[in-house]
Amino acid sequence: MIHLAGLALAVAAVPVLITLTAVWRDDVTDIVGVSVYGATLIAMLSASLAYNHVPHPDWSDLLRRIDMSAIYLKIAGTVTPFALLSDTGAVFLASMWSGAALATATVFLRRRRTSGLSVCIALAMGWAVLVGGGDVIATTTWPVFGLMLAGGLLYSLGTPFLLLDKLRFHNAIWHGFVVLASVAFCVAIFWHLAATSLV
Repeated sequence: MIHLAGLALAVAAVPVLITLTAVWRDDVTDIVGVSVYGATLIAMLSASLAYNHVPHPDWSDLLRRIDMSAIYLKIAGTVTPFALLSDTGAVFLASMWSGAALATATVFLRRRRTSGLSVCIALAMGWAVLVGGGDVIATTTWPVFGLMLAGGLLYSLGTPFLLLDKLRFHNAIWHGFVVLASVAFCVAIFWHLAATSLV
């Protein structure tokens, strides 16, 4: 079960990242930044697991909305440690969280299911870092930026499988891309943490 495997990896990795941040940085803001990332990662994977595996039709619509909202929060959560560890990009970070809050509100206010629109919003938020996150990117090393780019590409390449609901195993394929992208970003945050701490 790809959802459970991804969640297990996140639950194992997040405490390590938080502990290393506390040891290497000993700064509350930095610890909060990494913790926010960890919380949104686990929340996204948990929401996905619940939506795809809770056999209760009456809960399906609510769980779907929570699942989509968790993706928006995870995108903003991923930017958070990069910005806080580097003490830069405050305006961009605030705009990302504002966007996530607005997108989440639209998910719960819409009456009809509009997966295409939701996916477009998520992709736009994800790639916004290349447009408005120049200050954040400038603080990363090339390996870290490469991992971030790989993560973004994996999410983007997996997106068509999310929408092709008539394709067999489309959901498992999509979530395989999600897990791989999450691993890429997790390693990127670890690398960025080490690069900005062990100097």
